[in-house]
Amino acid sequence: MTKHNADKVITVLGIDLAKQSFQLHGINSQGKTVLRKKLSRYKLMEYMACIKPCLVGIEACGGAHHIARKFTDFGHTVRMMAPQFVKPYVKSNKNDSADAEAICEAVQRPNMRFVPIKSVEQQDLQSLHRIRSMVIANRTAQINQIRGFLLEHGIVLPKGASYVRNHLPEILENTENKLTVEMRGLLGQLLDELAHMDERIVGYKDKIEAISQQHDACRLLKTIPGIGPLTSTALVAAVGDVSVFKNGREMASWLGLVPRQHSTGGKERLLGISKRGDIYLRMLLIHGARAALRVAGLRNDRRSQWLIDLANRRGNNIAAVALANKNVRIAWAMLTKGESYQLLEAR
Repeated sequence: MTKHNADKVITVLGIDLAKQSFQLHGINSQGKTVLRKKLSRYKLMEYMACIKPCLVGIEACGGAHHIARKFTDFGHTVRMMAPQFVKPYVKSNKNDSADAEAICEAVQRPNMRFVPIKSVEQQDLQSLHRIRSMVIANRTAQINQIRGFLLEHGIVLPKGASYVRNHLPEILENTENKLTVEMRGLLGQLLDELAHMDERIVGYKDKIEAISQQHDACRLLKTIPGIGPLTSTALVAAVGDVSVFKNGREMASWLGLVPRQHSTGGKERLLGISKRGDIYLRMLLIHGARAALRVAGLRNDRRSQWLIDLANRRGNNIAAVALANKNVRIAWAMLTKGESYQLLEAR
């Protein structure tokens, strides 16, 4: 290979992803720009299959995991980054070319934090959780709509799905409440849809529980008090390989369960939790911690005593978040070592 051809070899490639148009920015081993090109999705795959393997940087966004898996099959080393970590490297005005150059620069930073590439199985499991959450939200909206329609006709139902399920059939059969035939028909349809949503939610829950029984990592995680089938499968779907985190605290920080910091001049100032990362997974962890907190008084182990003491000193909310943080750290240690959770008896 001549020196001229060697200078054209791409060693680092930054790609600004989109649905159909992809901007590329490549540099050689000396850091000199050797490629600026825009390709369609089909042409991009052809191009990446033909060039020599190199370091590829992309932003984590819709479709990024699929593209990362494709590029990895071509022999490239793919690194995904959160968009907020790439933004500081954009030199001037935002455009596709500047974004691709910024991605190319950011992927070379030694202290850059990268997003692990999800497998197809992880994405399928995460989609199952998302669909279940969507159906639950739609069910809540429909229950509120039914209560609103009844209120317009002078019928008041208390809050709660059980009140609607139990009392709406009686209301529809009662001929003395002066509901019109049209409204009875509409409410009956909404009641049927509500029952169908209940069936879907139960079906999704059963499927998630079955997956948690089959997956080794989920079975390990479920031995931790406060982590059940939903949380264990959501954690596996979101993280997959825990080796991307140096320690348990880094994993807890990634999930937004550590305090925000606003320190200057040597004066440390810690605020509430950062709430970064996956909102859904953090919600499951905290709800599971609340459930463990409710039964902590019935147990006589060190963990339960610590939790009760913390709740008495700081309140139940802070204790639940602290337990969720601890559970994440324990989960990292267990998945790293492959060991199940062991409760320590109180001294």
